[in-house]
Amino acid sequence: MGIWSKRSAEVLRHEALQEDSATSLRRSLGPWSLTALGIGAIVGAGIFVVTGTAAAEYAGPAIIISFLLAAFACTCAALCYAELAAMVPVSGGAYSYAYMAFGELPAWVLGWSLICEFLFAAATISVGWSAYLSSLISMAGIHAAGPLWRAPITLDPGRALHLTGAVANVPAALLALVMGAALMRGAQASARVNNVIVAIKLAVVLAFIGFGASHVRPANWTPFIPPNLGEFGRFGWSGVFRAAGVIFFAFLGFDCVSTAAREARNPSRDTPVGILGSLLACTVLYVAVGLVLTGLSPYHELAVADPLLAALRGGGPSLAFLQPLIGLGALIGLTSVMLVLLFAQSRIFHAMARDGLLPAAFARVHRTAAVPRLGIAVAAVATAALGALFPIELLSELISIGTLFAFVVVCASVLLLRHTQPSLPRPFRVPWAPLVSGLGALTCGYLMFSLPFDTWLRFLGWMLVGLALYFLYGFRRSAAADTTGAAGGLDGPI
Repeated sequence: MGIWSKRSAEVLRHEALQEDSATSLRRSLGPWSLTALGIGAIVGAGIFVVTGTAAAEYAGPAIIISFLLAAFACTCAALCYAELAAMVPVSGGAYSYAYMAFGELPAWVLGWSLICEFLFAAATISVGWSAYLSSLISMAGIHAAGPLWRAPITLDPGRALHLTGAVANVPAALLALVMGAALMRGAQASARVNNVIVAIKLAVVLAFIGFGASHVRPANWTPFIPPNLGEFGRFGWSGVFRAAGVIFFAFLGFDCVSTAAREARNPSRDTPVGILGSLLACTVLYVAVGLVLTGLSPYHELAVADPLLAALRGGGPSLAFLQPLIGLGALIGLTSVMLVLLFAQSRIFHAMARDGLLPAAFARVHRTAAVPRLGIAVAAVATAALGALFPIELLSELISIGTLFAFVVVCASVLLLRHTQPSLPRPFRVPWAPLVSGLGALTCGYLMFSLPFDTWLRFLGWMLVGLALYFLYGFRRSAAADTTGAAGGLDGPI
């Protein structure tokens, strides 16, 4: 027992592959559902919300290079996720991999980072969803604004927080609560809903690309990389890299698939398919949307929460018919992202509670729905509070740093386990592992350090709170295995 105690791959795999019971997560998800789960999370925030802000403030039309940089780092990380998820199909994703490779305290730090990642990502989505809903209602001639539609806190250009006089972003909060209620019905029912939503939003995104491409103005792509404004990260190549760090969370989704490995029918095969398939499909879409977006409207006019609608307005009256369709598609698309993120958040709670690091109530699975309802409820309420109170600029930055940190640890876990436990069964193996895993860790680490200093301060503050919770609660109640792989008090299916 201790802060460096590890859980062996054998114990994790044995627990994960036990026969299902009325109190365990059920194996109900196939490769298509897992791929749709990844696409459901990935296609949303990056395209519908954050792309415009990243282009307007950091990279300009070169936002497509930022997407490719982020996609390269994500591909390295995704291959590492695929190897570990196929090897130990558990519900904790990167948290469980860190527990196996590095020990309890590093696993807690990563788990706490994942909580930050999924929580703030879901809150960001809720704010973007609210903005698109406001735009749609305004198209119908109804004024959709006021003190119940905006956050009471805003972030000014000097990055200082100010009060707006509003009460709360009520639509953002309601979305989180409704999606939480939907998830409580069960994983299979939620997956069916997600599959339908993904099909609809892909059709909408393809319509934006197809119709918008014929109206782009090449002059809007000049200069392709705007000159630096005298500050690191504000245009120029430093801005391209900073934008890659900020929009990195736009690829958040394939790692959500790893948290569903415990619910995959054939995790050794289906989980890698879901992770890599969703990432490849979405990278192509992101680059195409980035080109059309900055070609329709000058990049400096895209710093809004609904950039696709802003770009269509910049494209002229001939694209006006697309605005309601895109607005509706964005609403539907962001809804599926929220669904997947709350799903992943609750599974992180579930895994950490099974290890004794969070209260045992988070590990309890509802007998009929076979989902951890308390984790879903807490994730939904916390997301609703953040989305109601804070601006999208602040929320989106905290996601990227948490995501990047998780990816660095996952890549490092593959390197370490290949060295310390080379004989472990690996149904899927990262090709050229030392090179790919090392590049993934280095690239994600660089993008992490390119983020603004105040983002680091907020992240470190979040980590200090997490460490305090660990030593006050988790350290004393941990059910971790010892370094030899004994069960350490963890009985029953994971």
